[in-house]
Amino acid sequence: MSSTDARYKGGEMLRGFLAHLAVEKGYSEATIRSYGTDLEQFDGFLKRSKRSLEHPERVTRDHVRSFLAEMHRLRLGKATMGRKLSSLRAYFRYLLRHRMITTDPTATIRNPKQEKRHPQVLNVDQAVAMMEAMIEPDPEGLRDLALAEVLYGSGLRISEAVGLDLNDVDSDVIRVTGKGSKERIVPLSDAAVKRIRRYMEQRHALIGDNYAEQALFLSVRSGKRLNRRQANRIVAKLGGLAGLPKDVHPHMLRHSFATHMLEAGADLRSVQELLGHERLTTTQRYTHLDMQHLMQVYDQAHPRAKEDGKGEK
Repeated sequence: MSSTDARYKGGEMLRGFLAHLAVEKGYSEATIRSYGTDLEQFDGFLKRSKRSLEHPERVTRDHVRSFLAEMHRLRLGKATMGRKLSSLRAYFRYLLRHRMITTDPTATIRNPKQEKRHPQVLNVDQAVAMMEAMIEPDPEGLRDLALAEVLYGSGLRISEAVGLDLNDVDSDVIRVTGKGSKERIVPLSDAAVKRIRRYMEQRHALIGDNYAEQALFLSVRSGKRLNRRQANRIVAKLGGLAGLPKDVHPHMLRHSFATHMLEAGADLRSVQELLGHERLTTTQRYTHLDMQHLMQVYDQAHPRAKEDGKGEK
């Protein structure tokens, strides 16, 4: 069922907006569903004051502020509130651009100030332990290790990894389709190349009757494309087998890739390209982790880094 079908009750304008996200922006089904859910929630809030998204010209700045205040009373996180405001802002800008309204009620409303949360990362030893987890060398085990190597070795999002097809792999590089259907070429580590090669030798055992299936990573049960939930379970399982003290998820491997690249001397622009970030500021959140590493090295190596009792710093 499409995200732009009649289940959205905000009228033709809302359905037109969601179709715009799908066709012109190339957003994923999950992203479009998230926009639709946020806007329907706002529509439900408006109806309590006899307003509706079917008449967006009657929506004011105060309505948007009251909606955010209610989200705050419900103790929603600032990131969630910011996402909902972003959905409203995108919708009203769309209406303004198409001259369906004359003023944007979100124009002067600022995003909630976000708490600074740093990405969770594995250290290098932990990442290596995961990649070398003791696992059965059967088709399923070979697939699991190949998937982990691609996530950590190339810094892919989980959706990008499970979206890979056979023809996306070319020797030591892969063609990745990222957000907004944008393609980029990402190198594969030597370890990932070896893992993929070994998995490909056994992949036929997972296909079953689905001979035409082009997905690189296959589900054991269906022989079809591995889904995100299954991939999450695989990564968590490998973390457990490696004896890691925390719950490991696919995005943690992506965070670890970026952090370890910066620690090894990669420049920020290169890491931005590898991750497929549209803005450099998104990649810059990893630099604080790199700075922690540099401070540790400084403290260990510089003769004046620590007070030694023989004088002041």
